[in-house]
Amino acid sequence: MFRGALVVVLLLTAGCTSPPVAEPLTSTPSTTTTSTTTAPTTTAVPTTAPSSRTRATAPPAGNPTGGAPVPPEAAAVDTSRPTRVIGNGTPASCTSQAVVTAVAGGGIITFDCGPDPVTVTMTSTAQVRNDASPEVVLDGGGLVTLSGAGQRRVLYQNTCDALLGITTSHCQDQDHPRLTIQNITLADGNSAGAAEGGGAVFVRGGRVKVVNSAFLRNRCDQNGPDLGGAGMRVLSQSANEPVFVVGSTFDGGTCANGGAVSSIGVSWVVLNSLLRNNSAVGRGANPARPGTPGGGSGGAIYADGNTFTVRIAGSVVEDNKANEGGGAVFFVSNDRTGTMAVESSTLRRNPSAGFETPGYKGIFFLGAADPTVIASTIG
Repeated sequence: MFRGALVVVLLLTAGCTSPPVAEPLTSTPSTTTTSTTTAPTTTAVPTTAPSSRTRATAPPAGNPTGGAPVPPEAAAVDTSRPTRVIGNGTPASCTSQAVVTAVAGGGIITFDCGPDPVTVTMTSTAQVRNDASPEVVLDGGGLVTLSGAGQRRVLYQNTCDALLGITTSHCQDQDHPRLTIQNITLADGNSAGAAEGGGAVFVRGGRVKVVNSAFLRNRCDQNGPDLGGAGMRVLSQSANEPVFVVGSTFDGGTCANGGAVSSIGVSWVVLNSLLRNNSAVGRGANPARPGTPGGGSGGAIYADGNTFTVRIAGSVVEDNKANEGGGAVFFVSNDRTGTMAVESSTLRRNPSAGFETPGYKGIFFLGAADPTVIASTIG
């Protein structure tokens, strides 16, 4: 722990725990540096049952000039043989209830809402059941927006939630469900009042990845020392495998911490993506300074815990801001084992109103060694 820092322990519900959380009360600003890191590789996901529908082009998300290689396990899933199809060819047939039912059933899910873009306003949150299918793929074909209407989360997965079926004796570390969110837009989600955050998506346990998708104008509670993730809040990924974010955009998210994404003890690999205009709007850092509600760190990315990694490659992180630390990225590895790499990326105009690490503009970092920076601009 760095001098003057305190440790706060986040106790998660349903008998599972996450690592202790630390954040400084002060630090200083800065600019650029040097070196390397790699991403894992493995598989793509199985498919089922036939469909004659031609899939539309994926949404114009991510950084189109990003050239970071995408490992097989981070690629989009083949959805040409879906398990379930939402809709019968008309916009009216694509309803919130149809989405909720399909997600609960699991498998490979596509949409048939007609040839034009459609927005489905969610009247309740779609929840992944732990005892349905081990694979859940939600593919909007580049035409579908699921909207929380500023009132609710869009998607929820929690392997430790008994209401969704407990399937192992170690809910905090199991390899399923494996959720893939691809070729879809999740907009105007809001998890205000939920203890953990996750404005559009909350995931605890199993696995999750995001491919060719957009997260727009999502929100979570505006104050709190450690809740976060206007776009996504992720906890307890199986075997400490990373969350992949590929060719995707997070824009206009606001939360106490992590205006785009937030996690505890979870690794991230962000490839060929765009994170912009996101804000960490809390006040008082973590632990909260006396007389403040806490929060305000990680304008785009808030990553806390013990051993984890963050890798940003082929991506643009710009115009994010934090009321406290890390206008672009807040990274605290409590046991100083975590590592961070920035490769072939641009991080710019990410002001930290409170503190950041000297030499790394817009980043607050505590880990095993200085962040590795290769062929990137940080300023």
